[in-house]
Amino acid sequence: MRGLALARAAALPSTYTLYIPMRHFGPWGAVMVEELVAAGVSVASVGLVYVMAGARVVKQYERGVVLRLGRLRPAVRGPGFTLVIPGVDRLRKVNMQIVTLPVPAQEGITRDNVTVRVDAVVYFKVVDAADAVIQVEDYRFAVSQMAQTSLRSIIGKSDLDDLLSNREKLNQGLELMIDSPAIGWGVQIDRVEIKDVSLPETMKRSMARQAEADRERRARVINADAELQASKKLAQAAEVMSEQPAALQLRLLQTVVAVAAEKNSTLVLPFPVELLRFLERAQQPAAPGPSVDPRESVVPAAEQVPPLDGRRPEQPVQKQPPPGETSLDRPPEGSITRQD
Repeated sequence: MRGLALARAAALPSTYTLYIPMRHFGPWGAVMVEELVAAGVSVASVGLVYVMAGARVVKQYERGVVLRLGRLRPAVRGPGFTLVIPGVDRLRKVNMQIVTLPVPAQEGITRDNVTVRVDAVVYFKVVDAADAVIQVEDYRFAVSQMAQTSLRSIIGKSDLDDLLSNREKLNQGLELMIDSPAIGWGVQIDRVEIKDVSLPETMKRSMARQAEADRERRARVINADAELQASKKLAQAAEVMSEQPAALQLRLLQTVVAVAAEKNSTLVLPFPVELLRFLERAQQPAAPGPSVDPRESVVPAAEQVPPLDGRRPEQPVQKQPPPGETSLDRPPEGSITRQD
């Protein structure tokens, strides 16, 4: 009978359910089936829990680093669904996007002894997820501290003018200083920018005065250049007018017409300067000289002829003092003496 039942079950289509009465297995058959069903349900539940405990989802912009019993697995998990061994594996997700890290304002003294406060911003990304997890404890904090120290170093090596006007070169130098140690951390510095440079108020006023003086100097230079060009043009015009004297008169008439067109009550007529100079020379009197009588002639003393009688010209006669009296005791002529 049992063989006939099995043969009939084999001959039945797959869509039919095989029904075997429990009486054919005896009293212990029902217990065994129940145990098998319970065991299968238990295994399925354990498997479901295992899968749920080991299931991980890695996003598109992330990479997963697996540590099995503390040892790094060489394969880095890509984006999507992945499984790890619960209690054995540990999955660490690393963000591969570009990170914007602001650098706090750093105060320093420039090479030309000016105190400034400079802040910056750093753009970086992780290129090796395994190195970012193994080589450094916290790569964000490490990059932040390296950026602050590098910024202070750049401030001390630069002048104030470079900080204000030559920032591209300073940004490149700052990027190289941060990128050198960050390569070993699996981090690549994409860009570094200096945001703001804060100056003391006294320095701002000094720079304002300097800028004002520079603008005034350039204005004076431009005025002087304009005067030079105008003088050259006037000299050329004078040369042309000197060749044709009538041109000066035509220019004079043009000036009169231009003045009269303004409907002014007063008409100004230019007067030639050459005519004024001619009148001035004509009004100057002749320079007075010593009057000399033509009848008198000057004869040198050596050529004077003595008188015909042989006598010399009269000379003043000096009075001789009386005996016993010197010339010093006598008062000078014309003085009044007192007699007691």
